[in-house]
Amino acid sequence: MTKQEHSFHAYGLGDDIIRAIDSLGYEEPTAVQREVIPHVLSQRDLTVRAQTGSGKTAAFGIPICELIEWEENRPQALVLTPTRELAGQVKEDLINIGRFKRIKAVAIYGQQPFAGQKIELQQKVHVVAGTPGRVLDHIQRGTFDVERLRFLVIDEADEMLNRGFIEQVEAIIKELPAERMTLLFSATLPPDVERLCHAYMRNPLDIAIESGSIAVERIAHELYIVNDSRKIALLKAVTAMENPDSCIIFCSTQEAVDLVNRELRRSGYPCDKIHGGMEQDDRFSVMHAFRRHEFRYLAATDVAARGIDIENVTHVINYDLPMDSEKFVHRIGRTGRAGLSGKAITFAAPNEEKRLADIERYLGFELPRSEAPAEEDVAAAQEAFQHKLQAASPVKLDKRELLSQDIMKLYFNGGKKKKLRAVDFVGTIAKLEGMTAADIGIISIQDNVTFVDILNGKGRLVLHAMKTTTIKGKQLKVHEANK
Repeated sequence: MTKQEHSFHAYGLGDDIIRAIDSLGYEEPTAVQREVIPHVLSQRDLTVRAQTGSGKTAAFGIPICELIEWEENRPQALVLTPTRELAGQVKEDLINIGRFKRIKAVAIYGQQPFAGQKIELQQKVHVVAGTPGRVLDHIQRGTFDVERLRFLVIDEADEMLNRGFIEQVEAIIKELPAERMTLLFSATLPPDVERLCHAYMRNPLDIAIESGSIAVERIAHELYIVNDSRKIALLKAVTAMENPDSCIIFCSTQEAVDLVNRELRRSGYPCDKIHGGMEQDDRFSVMHAFRRHEFRYLAATDVAARGIDIENVTHVINYDLPMDSEKFVHRIGRTGRAGLSGKAITFAAPNEEKRLADIERYLGFELPRSEAPAEEDVAAAQEAFQHKLQAASPVKLDKRELLSQDIMKLYFNGGKKKKLRAVDFVGTIAKLEGMTAADIGIISIQDNVTFVDILNGKGRLVLHAMKTTTIKGKQLKVHEANK
């Protein structure tokens, strides 16, 4: 294959999508992207078996953003996810892939006000990402118009089954237009998921991406047999020896997460926590800060194990063994992503040998046993460890934020009630000196306000000019929108 054939330029994508892909730093398609993108562009139903960390969201997001018709105001694509975190991440990823095409995506899920989501769904929306319960609620109440829906993605289908969402997924499918493309992504294909494929998909092509490499080639493993009472001490010794740049510590319960976070913070670790007992906004805030490397240690339940894309996690520590083997693979898949290497350290109690054997059988290899670090070795490692603890870690912008650096969101105090349309804003702003239509991003028009993304670092220019420029004969107040 030539370099051209190994790149995203080989798929005949539009300039707007290619520009976003380049800006996001995607260089070569991953294995799942090479297999999936051409078939989605030809609008073929697919079932895709691929592990976490394989680049699935871009595999369906890139071709769907390419196929979406910008002019259509009603939703054209629905992505169902098992968790609220994943719905939020899919929304962000699709906004970024479709940034220069002005693709509008929203996320809808529980524990958020229904009314606010209803208002969002009444705007021009191209893609909806959401959890099954809240999506079904909106469809049944008539607040989510699915008449023009052309693309359905069922993401992490095996986890949907584990969480008891399959009946809701089926109820949603029955409400959607029959003429649509359906894509199903899953790490495994249990019988109920397979039945779903046969019942609601049209002659789907089955794609399986080899998954063994994620557990073997890029991730080094260590196993410690340890009693519960010694876990905290071992955790501190191991982290001192490893001195990780970025580390997720997985626990089986919220109480264990709280304990680990409290103990590490007492010892001066830059640490935070995430679990299902926290408010959703707090969970998002913690994940965002961890993604920016504002702190280096995250104590988490399995809510952070599935589908959450965080760059450069160097270490994963299984403080508790997960209840099933699949969860183990999803946890360790937080490291060794995007071709980088990583390390997975696992603690197991002496009475957990059977569960450990099940995990090893699933992985296809034995986890190498290690002895607890000697006290003198931990003492020798302390100087370098303490130095890194006290050093201010430089905050890193992830690829999403790098793309957003040149974008300013402007607020205008006029909307539908003043008979304003997107074309009015585009027509006015594009005529400003130094501006073109290509410098205007997503436009969200509500009853009394409008938000406009200005691209390419031209936000200040537009903000200044619009203070003395009318739109459709109306002088609107304009300022930079709150983040």
